[in-house]
Amino acid sequence: MTTTLRPTEPLQRNADGTRSRRYQVCVNGRPVGGLHLGTHPVFGDAVARVTRLCIEVPDRRRGRGTVAALAAEEVARGWGCKRIEVAVPADAAAALRLATALGYVVRNRGMEKALGDTAPRLPAGSRARPMTDAEYGPWLARGRENYIRDWVRRGVPQDEARARSERDHAALLPDGPRTPDVYLSVLEHEGTRVGTLWLASVEGRAYVFDVETEAPHRGRGHGRTLMLLAEAQAIAAGQRILGLNVFADNTPAERLYASLGYETKQYSLYKTLL
Repeated sequence: MTTTLRPTEPLQRNADGTRSRRYQVCVNGRPVGGLHLGTHPVFGDAVARVTRLCIEVPDRRRGRGTVAALAAEEVARGWGCKRIEVAVPADAAAALRLATALGYVVRNRGMEKALGDTAPRLPAGSRARPMTDAEYGPWLARGRENYIRDWVRRGVPQDEARARSERDHAALLPDGPRTPDVYLSVLEHEGTRVGTLWLASVEGRAYVFDVETEAPHRGRGHGRTLMLLAEAQAIAAGQRILGLNVFADNTPAERLYASLGYETKQYSLYKTLL
């Protein structure tokens, strides 16, 4: 039996500058599922994204999804893409196995924690204060460069990573420290600055965009204190879900978040197209 992709629409040119197309997954001409392939809204035409791949239940476990995913890679190569990405829900174990078997690598995962009504207290000696205007400029410059390095270490070309850093920071902090629903904080312990936190309310939930313990003070529990501060600020803002992103090779952060009750909700994977 032959598994193929059959376009169900013309190539779409979308308002955000991306292109995309929907396909039927067919076996000997018989539809057995669907696939939606597009280019990346941030990284542009060099990166493809599989936003949907579904095989109907009677045809699963027969290799249909594998062939469809490989066919999508060929389409992406024809578009001139150098990389392909996919997001997989944490409860979709079969999809995660398929992606890793095809050579996709986990880059990062989205985690969430359900919050209660009572804000946690910070440890004795620790206090938080708003970031000052004088502190904001150096913090932003360092954060942009760290963000670029994080993406480059995970296979994103330097120019793409820089473009993403500039675009993301401009979109998320249009008014700097006075951006609505954004909380930029400095953590002090016994009067000494030990870390920073960037928290925001986004679409009905709170999100930690950046948390950093300064190098001389790492390994002393301040990272946990910063996350408790994030919970307290989220609860004070009326949010009951706190989310964050963690890169796959950041083992200390993964362990910290898991110990605090965060659960993985989604994996983001990528593959270089040769």
